[in-house]
Amino acid sequence: MTSQRLARRSLQTRLALAYAAGIYAAGVFVLIFVDVPLASIQMATPKGHPSSGAVTETGPGISLPQLLMGSAVALVILIPVALALGWYVAGRFLHPLRAITTTAKIISAGNLHRRLDLGEPADELTELGHTLDDLFARLEASFDAQRHFVANASHELRTPLAGLRTLLEVALADPDADTDTLRSACQEALALGGHQERLVQALLALATSERGVARWDALDLAHVVEGVLASRRDRATETGIDLAEHLTPAVTAGDPRLIESLVANLVDNAIRHNHADGHVKVTTRTSGTQVALTVTNSGPVIPADQIQRLFQPFQKLAPDRNGRRDGYGLGLAIVNAVTQAHHATLTTSARPEGGLSITVRFAHGDPLRGTGEALR
Repeated sequence: MTSQRLARRSLQTRLALAYAAGIYAAGVFVLIFVDVPLASIQMATPKGHPSSGAVTETGPGISLPQLLMGSAVALVILIPVALALGWYVAGRFLHPLRAITTTAKIISAGNLHRRLDLGEPADELTELGHTLDDLFARLEASFDAQRHFVANASHELRTPLAGLRTLLEVALADPDADTDTLRSACQEALALGGHQERLVQALLALATSERGVARWDALDLAHVVEGVLASRRDRATETGIDLAEHLTPAVTAGDPRLIESLVANLVDNAIRHNHADGHVKVTTRTSGTQVALTVTNSGPVIPADQIQRLFQPFQKLAPDRNGRRDGYGLGLAIVNAVTQAHHATLTTSARPEGGLSITVRFAHGDPLRGTGEALR
């Protein structure tokens, strides 16, 4: 605290000295501007021989030594006056900055609702205050989202752990448990463990997506989609889903792993939240300066006012529908995080006959021109 106070005083001292130097220099300039002509006139007039054009008046005049002495005294007196004015002006200019510093110290992770609320005059410091207010608002929203996410993640992880513990306790407490019973309990425990493992992987994928893009590579969305669809066709066939594609070259730049995760989650979401004999269609295309990926699927009718909620972590329109336990409410949240990390745009619309149509638009990336950072 002492060092901060000394630093603040040092800044005011430096500003005060700068202002005082300006005031003092202006005073010296004025005295020189007045004294030099008067001294020149007195030196040009012969002693005892006043000029013919001079007007003789009664009363004592000011001699050159007196003029120089008065100027020296005025310059000495000007020093404390200039310092006082410089200190006052510096304090006035630093007052809003001190208010910003004081309020910023009060704001913490538990008090992010406070704002600077700087009013008039509208200047650079006021603009800085508005920028900090916007920053505090974003931090507050981020902290709230983080608390909500941690609470939901804790609940999602606690549920399978509690089920696993109950399963094992029941199996061990049964005195008549035979090999088949214990084998069945182990198989259910393995299934619950796999559920937890997939949940943790989904949480890691979400955290990685929210961290941002670490590398920018040139890639073709059509090739990424082909790889993802090849690994999902068997699953789609088992569930009776028709998986169609219409892929044209769509070159962009980004993190290949994150974009593959985005495509995989879109396709998985379209297959999972569908109905028997449903369909999923994936298209890629280039349009002007953008490339687009669109995934359209059939499925239950989704209210339009519920769409945005689906892109938040652990939000499900109908939890565990179709009796499946492989959905965690994180797929579309990962899609949203990857989209934001790549500065892309995400548009979603509910189909009147049921299902969703989701389009992600990336900037068109030409490796010859270079897009984003270095394309490797």
